[in-house]
Amino acid sequence: MTATARIVDVAGAAPYRIHIGAGLLDDGALLADTLRGRHALLVSDSHVAPLYADRVEAALRAARPGLHLARHVVPAGEAEKTLATFGGVIDALAALGATRDACVFALGGGVVGDMAGFAAACWMRGIDCVQLPTTLLAMVDSSVGGKTAVDLPQGKNLVGAFHPPRAVVADTAALRTLPARELRAGLAEVIKYGAIVDAPFLDWLAERAGALLAGDAAALAEAIARSCEHKAAITARDPLERGERALLNFGHTFGHAIEAEQGYGDGLNHGEAVAVGMLLAARLSATLGLASWSDAEALRTLLLRFDLPVDVPARLTPEALLARMRLDKKAQASGLRFILWNGPGAAQIVADVAEGAALAALRTET
Repeated sequence: MTATARIVDVAGAAPYRIHIGAGLLDDGALLADTLRGRHALLVSDSHVAPLYADRVEAALRAARPGLHLARHVVPAGEAEKTLATFGGVIDALAALGATRDACVFALGGGVVGDMAGFAAACWMRGIDCVQLPTTLLAMVDSSVGGKTAVDLPQGKNLVGAFHPPRAVVADTAALRTLPARELRAGLAEVIKYGAIVDAPFLDWLAERAGALLAGDAAALAEAIARSCEHKAAITARDPLERGERALLNFGHTFGHAIEAEQGYGDGLNHGEAVAVGMLLAARLSATLGLASWSDAEALRTLLLRFDLPVDVPARLTPEALLARMRLDKKAQASGLRFILWNGPGAAQIVADVAEGAALAALRTET
C-alpha cells in the first residue's frame, strides 16, 4: 500500500476498511488481500473500463497468479441501472462459475457500485464485494455503507439490499480524469455531511472551494476522509437505516423525485439533484419553523460557490414531484417523511409533513 494512504475503519457487525490514496488501483497486494477464494469478477462501465480495468486486472493477476478473473462491462449512465443490466452481471457470475467465496470488484461510479454490489448480495445469497470508486460522489457516499440497488421507472433504488462491502479502495488519482461537472456533483454530497452533522466542515469547504474545484489532491483527500468518517460512524450505529442513518438522505427525497421525473440520464445528475434537494429541504425547514430562512440562504450561497444548481428544472411541476415523493422509500402510510434541519450541522427526521408545506417549498422563488 502507498505510504500516503489514509484509512477509515467502519465498525459494526460486518466491519471493513476504507483505503484512501493515490495509486491504490495499482496496488495488487492490497486488492488481492481482500480475496477469500479463487474467483473474481471485475464489473465496470463503458467509460471507466478503458481507463482503469486493464490496470486493476494486471495488479490482481500479478499478486494472485492462480486467480480466475473475468471482466463484465455495462453501458455507462444512470439509465442503465436496471434489473436487465443487473441480470447481465448475474449471468457473468454464472459464466465464471463463481463460488460462495468469490468476490465482485465494482470499478466505477455509483451506478456500477450499486448494481455490482446488488449482484454480489444476490449471488448464492451473498458473496464478497470490493468497491473501487472512481468518482468523488461514489468515494464519499455510495461505496460506503452497503446500500445496493437498481432503479425502476417508478423511482430510484426501489429494488435492492443492504450488503456491506469487504473493503473500499478509493484511488484519488482517478479523480484526475473526472469531468468537472462530476467533480462538482460529488462535492454536493461532501457539503451534505457538513449540513447534517458538522457545521464547521461547511466553513472549511467554503474556504477551500477554489482548491477543491481545481482538483487539489490534498484538499480532496481531506474532504473524502472527513466525509467517510462521518458516514462510517453513522452507518456503524445504524446499518439498516432504522433511525439515525436516514439523516444521510438530507436532500434526497426532493432530489430523487427530480431524477425520476426528469428521466434517468436526462437533466440534472444525482449530485446536482441532491444540491437542489438540500436547498429545498432547508426551505421546507424554514417553512415549518425549524430553522431560519437565513440558514437556507447561506446554504444556497455555498452551493453556488461550488457552481452547483439551486433551482428545480423549469419543466418539472411541483405537483409531479410531489407524486414522485409519495413513492419514495422514506414515505410512510401516515404521510411524507423528510430529513430536515434545525440549521447547519443539526439534521433531524420529520415525519407526517403536510403535502402543502412540501409544495410551498417547491414553489419558493429563488
